[in-house]
Formats: sequence, structure tokens, C-alpha cells
Amino acid sequence: MKAVKLAFGLICLAIVASDIVAMSRWSEARGVYDDICYLRQAHLFQRFGIGGLDTNAVRDDDHYFEGKMKEIGFADWKDPIRWPCHNPMPSGKVVLQYPPGTGFLLALFPEGHQVAPLYIAASLILCALALSGLAMARTLPSVISAGVLGALAVYLMINPAKASYSVPPTMALCAVAGLLTSLWLMRNKRSVLLVALIGLLLGVSVNFRLPNALLAAGYFLILGLPFLWTRSLATFVRGLAFGAGVLVGMAPTLAAQAINAGSALATTYGSADVVAPVFDLAVFGQYLRDMQFVLIVLAVGATAWLLAAGEEHARQAALLTVGNLAFNLGFFMTHPIFTHYYVVPITMLSLWTLSFARLLRPLEAREAAPVRRKSTNLGVLPR
Repeated sequence: MKAVKLAFGLICLAIVASDIVAMSRWSEARGVYDDICYLRQAHLFQRFGIGGLDTNAVRDDDHYFEGKMKEIGFADWKDPIRWPCHNPMPSGKVVLQYPPGTGFLLALFPEGHQVAPLYIAASLILCALALSGLAMARTLPSVISAGVLGALAVYLMINPAKASYSVPPTMALCAVAGLLTSLWLMRNKRSVLLVALIGLLLGVSVNFRLPNALLAAGYFLILGLPFLWTRSLATFVRGLAFGAGVLVGMAPTLAAQAINAGSALATTYGSADVVAPVFDLAVFGQYLRDMQFVLIVLAVGATAWLLAAGEEHARQAALLTVGNLAFNLGFFMTHPIFTHYYVVPITMLSLWTLSFARLLRPLEAREAAPVRRKSTNLGVLPR
């Protein structure tokens, strides 16, 4: 088993080393609208500090964004109304549509060398968690599953993560949240602090992509339903701590919306992105033909396997992922816009949670599993 661990560890390290070499050669001038808009967001933070939350087009008085538009031959570079990724607000402002988190992270690195360090840092976090999972594995099947997940997570940092600068920090946060979720459910279910920390991380993820708010859906279910059944103070406090953590984590986005859209609850996105849900076979077909479908199958299969295992310690983690997958897949499958990374966050959060839940099973549960399977095969129900 040590040889298998070593082999998977070397595979993960080789993939991340290959990724770093590739990322270090990336150009920050791909001509992609989203890229340029995230870089403008970073530029505002570097110029104005916390004042960079205000993305009003009139603040482009140094002509940074205009210059970027001219570089790619954008015809209406002088007219902010026509700028990509910007939307007019009722107040008359023309503002960036994105939440501020991605731009803030990019602003931590020197201009002209911002994208590669962001991706490399996220890749190293994923690799560290992958190696931690391998170190925790105690059986050959768990070593294989942890190794495959780790290699897959690091591999995805090139494709599809390259499609949007918001994906790498989301991927890293999902991995960390998956580990903490498993620690909470498997080792310290009464911990209010751990629940609050998980909520904080999921709230922070909203600052990278607004749909990341759906990542908390399963948690609210797993925390809210027990309170409705028991009405105990302890379950109420844990739910309150989680909700408070989410709210604190997404505070920068709420502040940015208040500044740019006039209300913390108003969106800076345009009407094309704020549409009613509708099931479209064409969109569904695109998911079927995309790598994301493989991730969906893996997440659903791993959830079903953990539920079927019948271990009380792991059932809560599986039930949480059921709620999360149902809410998130339901939303994106009825969203009339398809991209190659929309369901990557929820599938990876689910897989990391389930993987660590299996690795963190108490010793007695791991030892009892073979006995339970043997008894079932003999037709004897365990006592």
C-alpha cells in the first residue's frame, strides 16, 4: 500500500509541476472580455485600496480599461455603455458586473504578473490537500480513491479552470471546505466554531462567483431540519453560527452591491443573466457532452455509495451532498446559459467532502465494515 501511496503522490506532484510550468507561460492579454474586466477590478484595488469596490466607469480616468479595449480592437472603447462585463444601474452609473473577490486576489500580485501566481497558489493548495488525503488513507480502496480525486482536482486547474479567473480560488475553497465539513460531521459535530468557519469559507466563495451562494444550500438543510424536529438550543446555535459565517464571508459582495447598485441586495448583473429558470434540452445536452457530466456522475455515484454503506458516521455527509447537488444541479440545468465550469464547484465540493468523510471514519467503523459486508453476504443481519 505504501508503494501505491507513493505512486499517486508522485502523480499529483508531476501534474502540479506540469501545471506550474504551463501557467508561468500564460499570457494576460488573451483578448477575452472576462479576463480584462477582472484585471480592471484588480487595477481599481491597487489604485484605491478598499475604495476599489466602487467600479464606476468614470473612475477609469487613467484610461486603463480604455487602453485594454483598444489593444483588442474593441470598436466602442470610448463608450462605457458598450463596455463588456459592465452594466448601467438605475443611478446612471456604469459598473462592473462581477463580485469583488477575484479582482482583490489578483491585486495581491504585481500588475502584468497576476494570473499565473493566482492559479499556481490555488494548485498548490489542492495538491497539499490531495497529499494529505493520501497520508490519511488506511486501506487500498481509500488510497486509490484519494489519489484519483487529488490528481483529477489538480488536472482541472488547467481545463476548465483556465476559462475564468474566478474558478481557481473557488476550487481551492471548495477543497478546504470539504475537509472542514468532514471534520465537523465525522469528529466534532457539536462544534459551533467549526460550523461558523465552514460558513465563513462558503460566504467568501460568493465573492468570486455569485452562484457559489448555492454551495451553502445543503448545509442549511442539514442544520435547519434537525432544529425543526428537536427545537433544541444547540441545533439553533449551530445554524445561527453557520448563517452568520456565510453573511460575514460575503460582506464584501454586499458592500460592493450597495456601492454600485444602490442596495446590498441588488445585483450588478444585467437582464441576460437574471432570468427565470427554464429546462432546455439543448443546454442539458451540452452538459451530457462535457467533462462536467463525468464529475456529476462521480459525485452522484460517490454519494449513493456512501449512503448504501449504511454507516451512521458518514450518512450525514452523504445527506448533505444530496441536498447540495439537488439545489445546484437543479439551478444550472434550468439556467439557459452553459459554460464549461458552472457545476465544477459543487461537484468538487461534494467529492472532497465525501472523500474526507471516508478517510476520517472512526477506527471502529473502518474495522466493522468488512465484518458487516461478510455478514450480509452470508444472509445474516448484524446485531
